[in-house]
Parts: sequence; C-alpha cells; structure tokens
Amino acid sequence: MTYDFDFGAVLAYWPLLLEGVWTTLRLTFFSTVLGILIGAFCAVVRTSGAVWARSIVSLYVEFIRNTPLLVQSYFLIFGIASLGIRLPILLGATIALTVNIGAYTTEIVRAGIESIHKGQLEAAACLGLSRTQTYLHVIIRPALERVYPALSSQYVLLMLASSIVSSVGVGELFGMSNRIQSATFRNFEIFVVLGVIYLLLAVLVRATFALLGFAMFPRRRKLGTPI
Repeated sequence: MTYDFDFGAVLAYWPLLLEGVWTTLRLTFFSTVLGILIGAFCAVVRTSGAVWARSIVSLYVEFIRNTPLLVQSYFLIFGIASLGIRLPILLGATIALTVNIGAYTTEIVRAGIESIHKGQLEAAACLGLSRTQTYLHVIIRPALERVYPALSSQYVLLMLASSIVSSVGVGELFGMSNRIQSATFRNFEIFVVLGVIYLLLAVLVRATFALLGFAMFPRRRKLGTPI
C-alpha cells in the first residue's frame, strides 16, 4: 500500500487556515474575558449571596456542566431561532462558549474563595476596609492567584473546545480545515497540519496566561511559583 504525501496541496490554502486561526483566537479572547467576569461574579454569589441567588447560580452551574457544549451551541443558535430570536452565528458561538466556560470558572474561583482563611477577613474588618475593598483585595485577588494555574489550563481547553462550534457553521480553524479537506481530499495531511496549528495555539495561549500571571501576581514572580 502506497500513499503520496502532498502537504503543499493543503498549505496552498493558507489564507483559509489563517482566517480560521484568527476566528479561533477571537472566540477564545472574548469568551475568556467574559467567562472570567461571569465566573468571578457567580463564585462570589455562590459563596456569600442570598439563598435564592445561590440557588440560581447552582442551577446554572450544574445544568451547564452536565450538558454537552454542542447541545448548548445548537440551542443558542438554532433552538431560540424557532422563537424568532436570531443571533449571528459568531455571536451565538461566543455566547455559548462564554456561558459554558463561565460555569467551570465559577467552580474554580469558588474553590479559591473558600480557601481564604477567615482570619484574613477579620483582619480586613479590623483595618476598616469596606465590603467592596475586602472582596477585591482580600478575597478575589488572592483567590484568583491560588487557582490561576487551574484557570489557565481551563482556558487552554476552551480554545481547543472552540472546534466544536464548527458544527453550527462557524468558520474557525476546524471549520476551515473541513473546507480544505473537501477541496483537496488530503485527509492525512490536513489533520497533521491542523494538529500542529492547535498545538502552537495552545502553547501561545498558555504563554500569554503565564505572562499575565507574572504581571498580575508579583508574589508568584518573586517566589518562582509556576503559573
């Protein structure tokens, strides 16, 4: 059995690959920023909010974590369209990824918040810090510092999981590779190239989080703690 490798036929479509990479990075960026904001807010609510608010957040987290991202994407893009609410595919995919990663971020940040010793809260009260100052400087920032490696890994997984939204018509990297495969029929070559690109993107995202971690958490930089 012989097979003539022809990576040139695949690489000739580099503009499509570049467009797919750019879409993947945009999806990852907006979903990351919004997901962290949603996760931090929901984590605070789940640890110290009113009972009814904690119940709503718990329901959101458990529902999202126990249903497939693919189903969530189809619901937000095609399901609600049946009700007359039509979202652009890229916007719907971003919302789906944000809602999904927000639930996982909630649990990670909640673990960080619960690791804060009560003595630190008592010290903040003795210093006369307001409730907002206590949350920002005594709870949220140290909590994020403690769980930052887990968050970094979760958002690398988010970038990889963005390939799922190609099934709803988003022209991200995996979606573009399907178009190239259909045009060239070079299955082996396209998936080798695709794997290499995803590996490079994962390294890029992880390196970006490492740099941000060193900038946001000077103590980790001084102690040489892994980000």
